[in-house]
Amino acid sequence: MKLTEQLQQNLAAKRFTLDEFSELLIRLLDYGVLSRDESQIETLLYDRYVQLEDLVLDYLSPMQVRVQHDARFGFVRLFPPGAKVPGLPDDDNQPFSGGFRTSLTQSEIAAVLVLRAEYDKALREGQVDDLGCVLLSLEGFGIAMRNLLNRTLPEKKTERGLLFRRLRQLRLIHFISSSDDMADDAWLKIRPSITSFVSEAVLEQIKAQLPGAVSSAEETAEETAGEPESTASLESSLFTRQEEAD
Repeated sequence: MKLTEQLQQNLAAKRFTLDEFSELLIRLLDYGVLSRDESQIETLLYDRYVQLEDLVLDYLSPMQVRVQHDARFGFVRLFPPGAKVPGLPDDDNQPFSGGFRTSLTQSEIAAVLVLRAEYDKALREGQVDDLGCVLLSLEGFGIAMRNLLNRTLPEKKTERGLLFRRLRQLRLIHFISSSDDMADDAWLKIRPSITSFVSEAVLEQIKAQLPGAVSSAEETAEETAGEPESTASLESSLFTRQEEAD
């Protein structure tokens, strides 16, 4: 029996079609992440993933793609072969393959590190909502970036928009409804998935290197290109879109 035929039988037993399974996989591989509270389509696909999780894992396992599923906060993130994933055991037998990795720019690395530090601070202070999110003003984000990394947010609105679009694309933040998300009085929520993007160990390492954390991270990237656990590996997932996620 062909694999496709077996898959169709397994899907039929769960009352799903091959097209529905294909739609779920394409979305996962294309975006690299599903967050249930992001949109109606992601709510639908996340709920479908929950019902088809065993089949999805079976499909991805030959490619050694690692899947992190946080059922409490409703998100799924894919990691490339050999990646170090917080909360998942390491597999020393996995070969390193850098071809699937998507590195972040300097500005994106800085923003991710600040988000992780602010999330950690709010977590210690108990300022986390029921969905595991942390509320942060755009002004506060800018202040934290200056204090932690001695950097500023992009001054040009277009560049700032691209940065926050990328962070939303990675499902690390979402904005509270506002007529202008880039306004200084805008508020954003840091998603709990930030903890799987930057581990506690990396965060402590970065804190020890301040204020030159971003430069050190980029230098480490050049020196340890074959080590997926390095700070430079702040990759999102296998296939990260450059255009804005729906």
